[in-house]
Amino acid sequence: PASRVEGLREGASSPKELGIEEFGKARIVQWYPGHIAKAEKALKDQLKMVDVVIEVRDARIPLSTEHPKLGHWTQHKPRLLVINRMEGVSSEDRIRWTKYFEDQGRETYWTNGKEGKGVEELLAAAVRLSEPVNTARKVRGLLPRAPRVVIVGFPNVGKSALINRLTKRRVVDSAPIVGVTRQLRWVRLGAASNIANDGIDLLDTPGLLPMRQEDQFAAQKLAMCNEIGEASYMSSVIAEELIALLNYTHGDKFMSKLEDRYSIAVPQTREGIPEYIEGVANKTTSGDIETVGKRILLDFQNGRLGSFSLEQAPDTAPDTA
Repeated sequence: PASRVEGLREGASSPKELGIEEFGKARIVQWYPGHIAKAEKALKDQLKMVDVVIEVRDARIPLSTEHPKLGHWTQHKPRLLVINRMEGVSSEDRIRWTKYFEDQGRETYWTNGKEGKGVEELLAAAVRLSEPVNTARKVRGLLPRAPRVVIVGFPNVGKSALINRLTKRRVVDSAPIVGVTRQLRWVRLGAASNIANDGIDLLDTPGLLPMRQEDQFAAQKLAMCNEIGEASYMSSVIAEELIALLNYTHGDKFMSKLEDRYSIAVPQTREGIPEYIEGVANKTTSGDIETVGKRILLDFQNGRLGSFSLEQAPDTAPDTA
């Protein structure tokens, strides 16, 4: 039967203490392609024209998908926090994270960009936050204009899928790979969505990453969620760290899913995880551990291993049931 892997000390707080991060093994190569640098510069210029900022994060890693400079860039702009891929975590996780952000004075909007859940509430909030713009224009004797809203976030957190849902048509390319959007693009959201006046102008942006990944544990979680280029890591090693992390945070709930998925007994020790991956590789791919690593990561990303958050809201204890 599936059981909690031994060797991950209860109560440990840092990745190194947990035995999850091993520098030199699972370290992420710095990945900062040229189009991201250009997009960052262009975004800073466009922000002068923007009324509302929609920040999109991944529900599985809400902290690791927070850009450290976004608050500085947008400090004078109203900002909405969107937690996308809500289907990727449990309802209990959503409750804990909602409370965490509420305690910080931030309202959260949970969305499923693939199915369109939560987008109407998000749209209404963006319209509401933009109202002071046209109120001020009216005072100055100017006609109202369409609110300008920018959608920002890390690569592959679902920004383009949200825009397609908001516009009710495919206006931007969207795919589950990093780097599909490579330049800024304005999109008009008009009368078809029951928006008053001239609608809303939405600015789609490429995924933005910090220039350097100083937090290697956070970088590993980006790799686990397919939000950093595959050239920056080895899939087999990241899959190993994924199993170790989810075993610690979710215990038997995850390990049972893992055993059911591949029909191989799960490891009983932390050291046994590489051997487990080799066993799956021998059974399914003639021993190709990199292919199996990619498969495990893809199965997690697509929900085939269950809906589990990789990060827990601070001050909440691991779910060991």
